[in-house]
Amino acid sequence: MPPVKPMLAKPVAKIPPDMHYEAKWDGFRAIVFRDGAEVEFGSRTGKPLTRYFPELVEAVRERVPERCVLDGEIVIAREGHLDFDALTERIHPAESRVRLLAERTPASFVAFDLLALADESLVDVELGDRRALLERELAEVTPPVHVAPATTDIEVAQRWFEQYEGAGLDGVIAKPLTLRYRQDERLMFKVKHERTADVVVAGYRLHKSGPVVGSLLLGLYDTQGALQHVGVSAAFSMKRREELVGELEPLRMESAEGHPWAAWAEEAAHETARLPGAPSRWSGKKDLSWVPLRPERVCEVAYDHMENGQRFRHTARFRRWRPDRTPESCTYAQLEEPVRYDLTEILGS
Repeated sequence: MPPVKPMLAKPVAKIPPDMHYEAKWDGFRAIVFRDGAEVEFGSRTGKPLTRYFPELVEAVRERVPERCVLDGEIVIAREGHLDFDALTERIHPAESRVRLLAERTPASFVAFDLLALADESLVDVELGDRRALLERELAEVTPPVHVAPATTDIEVAQRWFEQYEGAGLDGVIAKPLTLRYRQDERLMFKVKHERTADVVVAGYRLHKSGPVVGSLLLGLYDTQGALQHVGVSAAFSMKRREELVGELEPLRMESAEGHPWAAWAEEAAHETARLPGAPSRWSGKKDLSWVPLRPERVCEVAYDHMENGQRFRHTARFRRWRPDRTPESCTYAQLEEPVRYDLTEILGS
């Protein structure tokens, strides 16, 4: 019965041998419960996602066993590529908007584990046997419900790691074949792409605990010479957060006037642009105020991949200051573009 928290993965540097391998999907993790006509989608935190994906509720009623619990990922594909932006737009408070988006940008569900079937809980069954049951029970399933491709061949997994990023996937997940399902425990392994980029530090937000740096606001110059916000770097020790305040003090501006991102201070701009100072359906009433800095300092960050080629999909990881780089040299041109790969080739397999 819901809520069930999904089993998680811990990061490793390379694909471990002798395991069960799947692609790492870049969507909303979801536990799906079906009991006859009743269908519930639970998020990673246990909160329900059901109302936001009515088309998937109907699909589950029509395509999966009458009584079961599935673990998987909700994704949206456009032109053969995962579109996380379109997925986040589906979380909307207005029922009319939810229905409209269900027609315009329909979602899919990719199942990769089976936690219960009929009256039997499978959480103490080994992964290899759970996977066999999943494939048997969903053997005839049709879109928008899919079974995630899987292999035990590490060479195939390595090829997936290299190719699937071009379809918007996030890496590879490795699972021991004897693994039993354990809620909220990091017993699987994930291998993600990591690259580095030199970026401009143009501001920061304060930490919730006090007057220390919470996150650095990062920018890159586009082809028109405008500094675009591309994400944040936030994983620092408390000691380092205190040090950063002092290091950045010489660049601190009294106000945002004259700053490349001065428009963020205007409420009207929040409605038309993706801004780090703007409220969203995710942040709610969270304080997103920021401290503007003269965009004169460059740092190197590690990132996994870009969202729509415009910004870091996840929080970037600070590596070092780059006093040898000029801010103007920090452009999108330095970013590595993965070779495109058609998502239908993955789901069709």
